[in-house]
Amino acid sequence: MAVGRRRAEERREFEEFAHARGTALFRTALLLCGDWHLAEDLTQTALARIYASWGRVRQADNPVAYARTVLLRCYLSHRRLRRSSELPGLDLLPEQAAPDSDPALRVALLAALAELPPKDRAVLVLRYWEDRSVEETAAELQLSPGTVRVRALRALTRLRRQLAPHLDTLVP
Repeated sequence: MAVGRRRAEERREFEEFAHARGTALFRTALLLCGDWHLAEDLTQTALARIYASWGRVRQADNPVAYARTVLLRCYLSHRRLRRSSELPGLDLLPEQAAPDSDPALRVALLAALAELPPKDRAVLVLRYWEDRSVEETAAELQLSPGTVRVRALRALTRLRRQLAPHLDTLVP
């Protein structure tokens, strides 16, 4: 009977964690892949993997970082598959923009972000969307801090180059 209660307690803890962090994981997945439906799939896959090892996850120093790492690995693993070479169309972007933002700028930024290689996109999402330090980003992506800095610099330069022709119309 004690095993049943413990499992019920672990399930309840996981459900609370998934409810509290699911939206943030989905937003991160959406920024990584640029496809609403794929982001849902990646989030669900990550949560399933987290649930399968919840006993270990809940005792981790930072379960949120653990979950984000699982999500990033799901994304990078998906990108390595041959069938993932399809590129989403712009019609698959979210239906509504974030509050107080310019939809045209958001669409242009998401399109430019989708042009980046997966690891560069992951670096930018972690560093600037998730507001992680270079060291935290390096640890989550299993890269050196120097590699994270170089990837971020190159990816930002590439984004600026891609957005430069549109800045006059996008930014008032």
